[in-house]
Amino acid sequence: MRLNKPKRRLLLPEWAHWRDLQNLMQRNGLVLPLVALIAVFIAALLFSLNPRYATGALAVIGVTGLMLIAIVLIRLRQEYFKPLGNLRAWSQHLRSGDLAIHVPVPNHGEMVSLVRDINGLTDELNVLTEEMDTKVRAQTDHIASKSRSLEILYDIATDLSTARNLDELLGHFLDTLMVLFDARAATVRLNTNNNQTVLVASHGLAMDVVKQEQLVDMDRCLCGQIARKGGIGIQEGIAGCNRFLDGVMLEGPCSEMIVVPLQYQDRILGVYNIFLERPSAELGKDVRDLLNSIGMHLGLAIEKTRLDENERRLAIMEERNFIGSELHDSLAQSLVSMRLQVKLLGEILHKKDIRAAQEEVDQLREAVGEAHVSLRELLANFRSRMDERGLIPSIEELVERFKTETSITVYLQNQWTEFAFSPTQEVQIFRIIQESLANVRKHSNAHTVRILLGKLDDDHLSVLIEDDGRGTDKSIETTLPGENLGMSIMRERAERIDGVLRIESEPGEGTRIQLAFPIQQKTLQNPPIKVD
Repeated sequence: MRLNKPKRRLLLPEWAHWRDLQNLMQRNGLVLPLVALIAVFIAALLFSLNPRYATGALAVIGVTGLMLIAIVLIRLRQEYFKPLGNLRAWSQHLRSGDLAIHVPVPNHGEMVSLVRDINGLTDELNVLTEEMDTKVRAQTDHIASKSRSLEILYDIATDLSTARNLDELLGHFLDTLMVLFDARAATVRLNTNNNQTVLVASHGLAMDVVKQEQLVDMDRCLCGQIARKGGIGIQEGIAGCNRFLDGVMLEGPCSEMIVVPLQYQDRILGVYNIFLERPSAELGKDVRDLLNSIGMHLGLAIEKTRLDENERRLAIMEERNFIGSELHDSLAQSLVSMRLQVKLLGEILHKKDIRAAQEEVDQLREAVGEAHVSLRELLANFRSRMDERGLIPSIEELVERFKTETSITVYLQNQWTEFAFSPTQEVQIFRIIQESLANVRKHSNAHTVRILLGKLDDDHLSVLIEDDGRGTDKSIETTLPGENLGMSIMRERAERIDGVLRIESEPGEGTRIQLAFPIQQKTLQNPPIKVD
């Protein structure tokens, strides 16, 4: 069987590459020099066959070859080396940030189209870079404006949170507002129930203007319209305000008056005004959002201050009722008893029964002593106030004072390290512990007291107060009116915080008091305000 031998392939360039080389040579003018060179070599070869012409042939070949090489080098320099040098210089300029640089276009050759394409890409890159720089500058300015707005809101919120009452709150607010916006004057008005706005704070206005502007109907001017409908109002100058006054609102120039509503949730509480020397447009395009956010912050602070004042007022009323109950059921009953004893003493003296009169005088003296002790205990309880630092420091101070006054050992165990309490809870819990310790001092004859501030379950906290005193076998539910009044008041205090009070006591086993109340849900004091 005859095997076919594989055919040997010549290592020749592909015809496509050869045609590309031909096209390249034709475009760059290299065909004629190359043909001439080939012809010279052929002629020199023919002449070299005759030794007589060998030297001349070699000389012709050498000169012709040098000329052709020079032509080729010149062409290469013009068509390739110089454009490549220009490309290298272009790339260096590009790296240094000069995006407007262009590569010189050759007169002819293969590099013409390439250089034109590179210059086109350079122009597009330059345009894109300028657009990107413009957008970056715009975003930078926008971020700077937002940062400035956040700084202003932070300053405003800080001032509002440190104020102790409404007057101090509004005073801090207006001071900060005038500094931040370089305003000539600023005011705050709150809505009333009579379709009017009342001027509650002002800076920069004369006293006679403040008196005239104290109460203003909502239908009169721009301030009333904003206070009723909302939105932000801008009035050029103050000529519209001066026509309602016996004089002028401000001395000197005023470019604009801005009226901004004070909002809390869906309610408008009033407005605040800013009197500017320059137009508000110079403050930036986001000034409206900023002013509106400030109005929301101030509205929230005003409402919170009102709620705190109402809560304090209710707490004072409750304390007054508590004091009245204490006085009525302790001193009042003692005084009634002493009054009866004095009447009885008069009758005995009328009968001239000296021995019986002496016994009544002794009983009367003892009743006066008991009333004096009760009065001192009441005064001690009423003088004990909540510590401004909060509930736990107040309880610790109460315990230390109790140990000093009674020499009774008290163990306080606190497990409330991550819980928040409302003002009502703080007051009621403190008073319950205070009353429990007062009962221990007066009735228990105890040596040791343990106070545990703990957690009952996932939804309730507990206060446990137990002593090793003598205890009692009388239930609080079966006591007569006026007896164990402190226990009844403690139960009422527990009910005010939705809690339950349990009291357990046996003779010789001490007394155990446990308060259970729900955990207050943590809420944000200042909810975030959206700023577009």
